[in-house]
Amino acid sequence: MRYNPRARLDTRQVENRRGSSGGGGGFPMGGGGGGLKVGGGIGGVIVLVIILLLQSQLGGTGGGPGQAQDTGNTSLDQCRTGADANQDRDCALVADVNSIQSFWADDLPREAGVDYTPSRTTIFSGGINSGCGNATSDVGPFYCPVDKHVYLDTTFFKDMLEGQLGARGGQFSQAYVLAHEYGHHVQDLLGTMGKVRTQQGRNSDAVRLELQADCYAGIWTKHATTAGDAGGEPYIVDLTQDDIARALDAAAAVGDDRIQRKTSGRVDPDRWTHGSAESRMRWFTTGMQKGTLRACDTFATNQL
Repeated sequence: MRYNPRARLDTRQVENRRGSSGGGGGFPMGGGGGGLKVGGGIGGVIVLVIILLLQSQLGGTGGGPGQAQDTGNTSLDQCRTGADANQDRDCALVADVNSIQSFWADDLPREAGVDYTPSRTTIFSGGINSGCGNATSDVGPFYCPVDKHVYLDTTFFKDMLEGQLGARGGQFSQAYVLAHEYGHHVQDLLGTMGKVRTQQGRNSDAVRLELQADCYAGIWTKHATTAGDAGGEPYIVDLTQDDIARALDAAAAVGDDRIQRKTSGRVDPDRWTHGSAESRMRWFTTGMQKGTLRACDTFATNQL
């Protein structure tokens, strides 16, 4: 994965709140299920979209090859161009957010007749106060429909996704996570979250919502090298098959069945909230191959 050195980054789309006070008690999740529950007229639907709190200690840390280094900076002022994104992990995150939102700003009005309203990504460490309540880093990345923000503790990638869950990692696996979260923002703008009634089970509405967000991430992936800045310069100029493989690997790593095997040693589809590893990979691939919102209608099929 390579960013365009000529692309201009817009740091206004990312808020860095690492080191600030905030957070709280977190969100206990028992039995390998559950998640952050929110109000705001969507019936307490589970919108935590990447990780369930692991219930056992799993060893290992990771670090995918080809990733920019984490500089530990608390400011994003260093992120000006794609050249910075090629060298700095925070700037790479900004470039990913810029690319994802640039794509949807063009595609959503054309495909659905709905204007795209930008969503800010808030980076935090330890804990954060969101419109959906207090969260700790244990809950993983999530989208809050109340304040329309994506929330992300960047230690999730190394400590949880690559470390405890055993994903291969890599920069584009991180981009997949962000694209999934912004898929939820698109669902929010389209009113899809109002369709969610059942919150657990292999064919539940919650699983359909999550798989559709994976599919939307695939749509952006198909067009990732064309989404550009205000001057038309694409943010991403090169995606390899290895990048795609790493995104698929990350999608599989956060499948309900994979997580349940790691946490309890048994698989219980009645408690699924996000879908199986195979389903998450398949719907991401569907979005990437078909590239349309219609192809991602997980609410109209029994083939999840």
